[in-house]
Amino acid sequence: MGGLTVSDAHPTLGVKIFSAGAAACVADVITFPLDTAKVRLQVQGECQTSSAIRYKGVLGTIATLAKTEGPVKLYSGLPAGLQRQISFASLRIGLYDTVQEFFAAGKETTSLGSKISAGLTTGGVAVFIGQPTEVVKVRLQAQSHLHGLKPRYTGTYNAYRIIATTEGLTGLWKGTTPNLMRNVIINCTELVTYDLMKEALVKNKVLADDVPCHLVSALIAGFCTTLLSSPVDVVKTRFVNSPPGQYKSVPNCAVTMFTKEGPTAFFKGFVPSFLRLGSWNVIMFVCFEQLKRELMKSRQTVDCAT
Repeated sequence: MGGLTVSDAHPTLGVKIFSAGAAACVADVITFPLDTAKVRLQVQGECQTSSAIRYKGVLGTIATLAKTEGPVKLYSGLPAGLQRQISFASLRIGLYDTVQEFFAAGKETTSLGSKISAGLTTGGVAVFIGQPTEVVKVRLQAQSHLHGLKPRYTGTYNAYRIIATTEGLTGLWKGTTPNLMRNVIINCTELVTYDLMKEALVKNKVLADDVPCHLVSALIAGFCTTLLSSPVDVVKTRFVNSPPGQYKSVPNCAVTMFTKEGPTAFFKGFVPSFLRLGSWNVIMFVCFEQLKRELMKSRQTVDCAT
């Protein structure tokens, strides 16, 4: 993000993309059980006969899953999750600074409009590329083998194959519209809030441009992002996880949720969403900033040696 000190070498585009992808994968591995809990809480109530188990709270959901389906179930869909971060986060985060500079058109200071435009652009591009991994991840996280239910998919690549053969290639891009809306909100809120908070903390000399500053900025960005994206996130999860024909469209999914479960349904899984997104942001941004610096230091050392 912006606000690097003069002594820091400006990271190259390749360094930014690699650092973003690697940092996102580290964050995903650590926080994945929270994401699985969020998905289970979000789909709870859409089909009353799907399972007799009722999940209560974040820790309760994680404990219930581990007890009834095994601890490994908490990481169901992780390979698709990592594939998603490599194809998705590396682009939306890694390209953000470069696209922001493009919209700034050579101006010394970057306006809020340029930051938002950059978030919209990188988020939109990343969604179209990474959507198949999102579909597979959500479906693997949501499926349960309890009460005689046969899992729809036996693994990541089996899920890709079955979705493509039974629903067509377009099935892998199911839910692109709500996911695009969700990630436009997430990308803009997350990156712009982090950028603005970091810039304000450094400029006002509240914190130096280091780990504590990155941690505080990431945590605030995580809360703001969760609050704004929760309704779209729940609709996206329900629609992506639904079998063919359950919902006619994304708006139909939203209306069905509202009429059957009320407005609170749009905030199902809010606590795990924040715990996941907040912790994910902290881990990712701290790792991202440190990786960029270390890689540029290594590059400078190699350049000096040669």
